[in-house]
Amino acid sequence: MKAQPQFPQEQSSTGEFTRQEDAFRGWVSADGASGYPAASGRYHLYVSWACPWAHRTIIVRKLKQLEHVVGMTVVDPIRDERGWAFRDGPGHSQDPINGFRYLSEAYRATDPAYLGRVTVPALWDTLTKRIVSNSDDDLMRMFNHEFTAFTPSRLDLYPADLRNEIEQWNTFLYENVNDGVYRAGFATTQAAYEKAVRRLFEALDRVEQRLRDRRYLFGSQFVETDWRLFVTLIRFDAVYHGHFKCNIRRIADYPNLFGYLKDLYQTEGIADTVNFDHIKRHYYVTHDDINPTRIVPLGPQQDLSAPHGRGNFD
Repeated sequence: MKAQPQFPQEQSSTGEFTRQEDAFRGWVSADGASGYPAASGRYHLYVSWACPWAHRTIIVRKLKQLEHVVGMTVVDPIRDERGWAFRDGPGHSQDPINGFRYLSEAYRATDPAYLGRVTVPALWDTLTKRIVSNSDDDLMRMFNHEFTAFTPSRLDLYPADLRNEIEQWNTFLYENVNDGVYRAGFATTQAAYEKAVRRLFEALDRVEQRLRDRRYLFGSQFVETDWRLFVTLIRFDAVYHGHFKCNIRRIADYPNLFGYLKDLYQTEGIADTVNFDHIKRHYYVTHDDINPTRIVPLGPQQDLSAPHGRGNFD
């Protein structure tokens, strides 16, 4: 029996998962030249605690102290055939901005002809009543730079002197790790799965070596690349190792990577952005083609608050 793809429109003829492009790439700018001027209270972020791509934007919003500048609503982690839904529940709620029942309504309000998959995150403009961007890459940069006038934070996650190297590592990690776990988990042939898993662990081995003599990927201060990697690492042992069959090793089996994961997790405010209940229920219940029983595992036990030992590099 041939395996059925999770997202048929994003599957190649050889069983490989090929992620769709972001649909909306508007830009909020400090000077307003983009047509979307930065402002406090104007924009609202629709996210899921479960989704790693949305998690990146939640983290930057937290680190840049923008909680009172950009509002946020969390969808139900259980996504069915109608897509992401706004429902009351532990850690999620109804939509207080538009009264949408489903995130797809925001997509149709922005483009009535939209036929692609509805994804999080999505930044909504309450003035023009449309999605500005559903690109996590762009939103991370906007939150990092364009809202400076509205926050006391001067943290820079995309410093000018590191941008070339940051871009190289972002691409490497996206192709082999961030999207690599999905390329393994959503593969529908043995060859596609094995190719993705081998590339994934070769990349993790490379990062393990890089972290031997530095606290973060670029030295003593974290940058956006660290948080792009973090959202995959934090889900790895709980979901990707078993559910996506990325089981050659756990992150806990990598001394440097596991210490690095704990170090980032213990950064002020970051633990508040990690919701393992949403993460596990989303993957194990939503992906019923991979887990038809929808049983959510209780484990693994992991103490992310234990000493990380990474401060020795400072």
